[in-house]
Amino acid sequence: MPLVYVRASLLPCLTLLSIFLFCPTPIQAQDDDFVVRTNTELVVINATVTDKTGQYVRAIKSADFKVYEDGTEVPAAALVSFGFQETPYAAVVLLDSSGSMENRFTLARSAAIRFLDGLREEDVAAVYRFDSTVERVQEFSGGRDLAPTAYAIRAKGMTTLNDAIVQAAKVLANRPETRKAIVILSDGMDTSSKATSNKAVESALAIGASIFAVDMASLDTPGYANRQSAASLKGFAEKTGGRLISTAGGQALRDAFAEVANELGHQYTISYRPVNKARDGKWRTLEVKVNREDAVVRTRKGYRAPKK
Repeated sequence: MPLVYVRASLLPCLTLLSIFLFCPTPIQAQDDDFVVRTNTELVVINATVTDKTGQYVRAIKSADFKVYEDGTEVPAAALVSFGFQETPYAAVVLLDSSGSMENRFTLARSAAIRFLDGLREEDVAAVYRFDSTVERVQEFSGGRDLAPTAYAIRAKGMTTLNDAIVQAAKVLANRPETRKAIVILSDGMDTSSKATSNKAVESALAIGASIFAVDMASLDTPGYANRQSAASLKGFAEKTGGRLISTAGGQALRDAFAEVANELGHQYTISYRPVNKARDGKWRTLEVKVNREDAVVRTRKGYRAPKK
């Protein structure tokens, strides 16, 4: 179904996956840190709307949607377009191949295959692995199978999860698709990244990517380390409008990844020009509200304005 644009109005929506996107320029390295350059000429919002049972809410009227920036409703004059999105999306799948994943890596690889199998004809995904370094396994393609090299990977080394997220944001920044996602299969315990978790989140936010994360440590007996990993992955997901998946593995895990692919395949997008054009580097909160009692809206928390 083609993307439909309407100026200063909101069309009925099926789902809204919260990704607030700014026109990005490539990620650059500076003083051994990672920096994403953006501007605020246009903010694009994707979000997910479900009922309390988790089912997607369909056919909501345009008048039932409101967008707020820093607590102030975005005026109709600032809205540029809204469109039903069955348009393509680009995703990067991040496979944790560090030593702590030794007993889980085969299952993680199986879940990644399940996600790729859920791609539609027009969607693309790349696959990266990360341990002490971050390495591309598979370039962006619409293929439903993992590259043969993925089956030769052995879990080893430290964990550079934050660096992997930054790398995923970097390659997604160069993709033409307006909808982007980072899919993580990891035990969540970063041990060796140059980038901080905050920098990882901001890198994803800057290019409009939501993070969907599977806590592979949830397959173990619950304990302190597992709670730490879950908290880390949950933070990435909540701040970017994605979600954390904790399952007992097996078919439940594979089905969860099929659902992620399904969610990414059904989105609406609102775009607007922010009234506050100050390039002051400050955090701006964002919120989407729906005038429906049983609606649950999942959105990212906001974005950081660029500096001059």
